[in-house]
Amino acid sequence: MRNKERFNQNLNRREWLSGSAAAAFGACLALPAQSTHAATPPAAKAFRFCLNTGTIRGQNLTLIQEIEVAAKAGFDGFEPWLDKVTRFAQDGGSLKDARQKLSDSGLVLESAIGFPSWCVNDETQRAKGFEQAKKDMDLLAQLGGLRMAAPPAGVPGGQRVEPEAIAERYGKLLELGVQMGIRPILEFWGGSPVIGKLSTAVAIALQAGHPQACVLADVFHMYRGGSPFEGLRLLSGQALPILHLNDYPADPPRDRINDSFRVFPGDGIAPLKEILNTVRTTGAFPVLSLELFNKEYYKLDALEVARTGLRKMKALVAD
Repeated sequence: MRNKERFNQNLNRREWLSGSAAAAFGACLALPAQSTHAATPPAAKAFRFCLNTGTIRGQNLTLIQEIEVAAKAGFDGFEPWLDKVTRFAQDGGSLKDARQKLSDSGLVLESAIGFPSWCVNDETQRAKGFEQAKKDMDLLAQLGGLRMAAPPAGVPGGQRVEPEAIAERYGKLLELGVQMGIRPILEFWGGSPVIGKLSTAVAIALQAGHPQACVLADVFHMYRGGSPFEGLRLLSGQALPILHLNDYPADPPRDRINDSFRVFPGDGIAPLKEILNTVRTTGAFPVLSLELFNKEYYKLDALEVARTGLRKMKALVAD
């Protein structure tokens, strides 16, 4: 049976075979399997902490102010939203100066959040999406960025996009990234019918057949979409460069929860210590990026929110 036929057959058998595809991806990229009681990885390895600016988006700061908040709070990395970067450049801001400020502050621009419609079926819309992705990558490259999130944005409600088609389009996006010097990370959204689970994202990344293929996991999206956290054990550092860290409460239940209910790590019911130990045992050590959209936190001082989030992240890692 041809590879294409096998892939279609696998993805049409729902979760069980999607899990098998994820296992295959893990077998290719993860380190040799270890016991959950494996020795602690070498001390030279450590998690890095990043601020996703969605966490302080409601405070309506400028790009430069967001950089200052991340630096003052003590983060290692920075993950801005591309609409803010675009506005900064359009308003006459110097990307060269912003890059220098990041460098002077000791911040690495680990990734950025944008929404180009790169995976949609409509060819005209998809072409525009790739053009937008190219513009976004150019901005990031000028800022010294490393990666860019690639979620299933722009797909009309109710429309099905075949996973193999997404894999082909993701491969093209990765090639664009090679040209632009930015690595696109395939992101899944827990409420998305297109890429809603870790297993689906991993299967798509596997089928893309590109050495830069990888996935962006998010604790909230894994919970919202019903992705078992144990699945992270199958991913190496090459496959999982960034993990969005957050927490969620017991109420509202999974089927009614949305992004605004995200809380600081450790303030909810997510098994975060187990999740971090799971990725530790693979030797992955993804960048931990704090991404929250809590409207109550938007009422607080941005630096206070950033410092609180980092303190809680470090406490989890220390445990």
